[in-house]
Amino acid sequence: MKGNIRYIIAGIAFGFILVKSEVVSWFRIQEMFHFQSIFMYGIIGLAIIVGFISIQIIKRFNLKDIEGKPITIPPKDITQYKRYIIGGIFFGLGWAMLGACPGPLFALFGAGYTVMIIPIISAVIGTWTYGKLRTKLPH
Repeated sequence: MKGNIRYIIAGIAFGFILVKSEVVSWFRIQEMFHFQSIFMYGIIGLAIIVGFISIQIIKRFNLKDIEGKPITIPPKDITQYKRYIIGGIFFGLGWAMLGACPGPLFALFGAGYTVMIIPIISAVIGTWTYGKLRTKLPH
């Protein structure tokens, strides 16, 4: 448990940043989906740039994880594009209807939006169901 405290602290700090930057704001998300503001597109674009640079640094310097194992990033099989499109559609629809993507649900709940417990429970049930049905689903 002692080793996991740093992850809990990092998660709390990340949730605090998400709430204070308004990235988890339902109003900001609705502005994005209605094309009324560039705020969220700027955040997403910045995240893509940071992710791209981070991956290049990991590859260039052969960085290792905290256990000393090399970090490997397997290539995506682009021939499976249908599953990415279908998954993206479901993700986007859920995000638009709920006003939050899966990660910030906990930050929203922690910020006092107790109604988020329903999507959190639904997400856990959905994840569990997928785990049980995974071998029977097309991949």
